[in-house]
Amino acid sequence: MQDEDTQPPSGTQHSSATVANGNGASEMVSLGQLVHSADRLGGMVVRSAQVRKVLKSVSQLSPYKATVLISGESGTGKELVARALHTLGPVPNGPFVTLNCSNLVESLAESQLFGHIRGAFTDARDESQGYFRSANGGTLFLDEIGELPLKLQPKLLRSVETHEVQPVGSSHCYKVNLRLVAATNRDLRAMVKAGTFRDDLYFRMSAAAIFIPPLRERREAIPAFIGYFIEQYNHLFNKSVSEISRAAIDVLCAYQWPGNVREISNAIESAVILSENNRIVVTDLPEQVVDGTGAELLNPHREQPTNGHGPAPIANHAPQIDFASEPLGFLLDDVIKKTLVRSLEETEGNRRRAANLLGVSRSTLYRMLTRYGIGENPHRLSIQPTL
Repeated sequence: MQDEDTQPPSGTQHSSATVANGNGASEMVSLGQLVHSADRLGGMVVRSAQVRKVLKSVSQLSPYKATVLISGESGTGKELVARALHTLGPVPNGPFVTLNCSNLVESLAESQLFGHIRGAFTDARDESQGYFRSANGGTLFLDEIGELPLKLQPKLLRSVETHEVQPVGSSHCYKVNLRLVAATNRDLRAMVKAGTFRDDLYFRMSAAAIFIPPLRERREAIPAFIGYFIEQYNHLFNKSVSEISRAAIDVLCAYQWPGNVREISNAIESAVILSENNRIVVTDLPEQVVDGTGAELLNPHREQPTNGHGPAPIANHAPQIDFASEPLGFLLDDVIKKTLVRSLEETEGNRRRAANLLGVSRSTLYRMLTRYGIGENPHRLSIQPTL
């Protein structure tokens, strides 16, 4: 998880290089500028006021073993905050045990959480400690707490309040000394009103709460994330990316990031792998980040020419695909590939006309042809598998 300041980092007059292209010069920004544009704490990159507020809550709560509820959209970094609470807490060397509640098997959920004795049920050949006792002396992180089966919620509440668990099939209770941290991307208050989450458990767990805002609401952190993940993937893949173009930064800052920090991590991972000459440019970024190409090709009205020159897109004549004739599981990539091929077939390989037919720019069309391995000769068009 990390944070920002709404504009890309200033001071680009000190960027290490300028790369010439066919139309002039494209300004490059050094990795050092991005990496040093934010503070780091507990594995988190900090730039925005909103994340500093999150970290203030972490620093205030970490010394105590109070139950904490972390909420926020998927991919915002809830587990990272949970780990920070553990690392900065009184027992950083204790176990940090993670359980995604959506992975609980309802018939075995009680045993998974609280353990069982031998012979407690069919196939219970050995004793099991369960997640609670495994986390004794440390932190138990219950991710996606909103997915916890309703019938198990009162038992969880009892364990939270009494600090003890009773294994399935046992008459004995065991004391546990741990910090419980829960996380959710769901609206638990709405679930309480709908009767799918117990109000007493919600009030008990939300007494100490931390909300992580989505990345689109703290865009100033995006440049710091870019630098952080370039650095991480350089190390992971033994790469030496040292620069990224200002245009690429602008594209990354403009994108909505519905997948939040997890999505930007994946985008930078891809860009680092595809980069050449130790620099990242716009064409190294994933297509959906650059211009939402998949949606454009399926909805030709979306993109219009920006320079006012050339014929308007002939959207009504775009190649059509009979989805009803396609087998179940037909992939979006296959739709895009077939649409590209048919547009070139109908325009006899004229890429300008094909771009107009699809309602996209020629640069977008060229990138997609390269991405999907569609050949230059329209009479020898073939769809190559995408790795």
